Amino acid sequence: MFHLVTGGSGSGKSEYAENLIEGWKTKGTDGRKYYIATMMPFGKETQAKIARHRQMRAGKGFQTLECYTGLPKIARELPKDHNALALLECMSNLAANELYQEEGAGNGTVEFVMEGIRILREKSSLLVAVTNEVFSESAEDTEEMQRYKKVLGEINRQMAAMADRVTEVVYGIPLEVKSR
Repeated sequence: MFHLVTGGSGSGKSEYAENLIEGWKTKGTDGRKYYIATMMPFGKETQAKIARHRQMRAGKGFQTLECYTGLPKIARELPKDHNALALLECMSNLAANELYQEEGAGNGTVEFVMEGIRILREKSSLLVAVTNEVFSESAEDTEEMQRYKKVLGEINRQMAAMADRVTEVVYGIPLEVKSR
């Protein structure tokens, strides 16, 4: 099962995604729980956000895997476990890292990230991927921001097409967009 969760900044999408993993676990799954963290700790603001997310998942049994770039490699290294649960947080960070970091995929970001998603989906009973809705912001975009949004938008579209379920979280309220 692949469940895509989207929403704006501060919408509650991360908490919702973690609750999906917790809820799935109560249905009899005893597999490992992986939290694939993509946010690079650049400054005080991102370090505070990372600390808040670590606190949110404390005591929930997640094995955290830092993945700033190279999702296919990390995914391949995971054992195939039909009971494993994987939470990928957050696609908007991973897309930016792959696009702009020296070790990233650059112009091949969409294909590279989607390869990682396909591998994770094969190796787990539940994959929950979190992404941001950044497309309704009113500020005029720079060329680089337009490029980033184009890449993230294509990744989001491909993930939504592949996903069994898509949920948008608005003000803490989950709205089901797609269900199989």
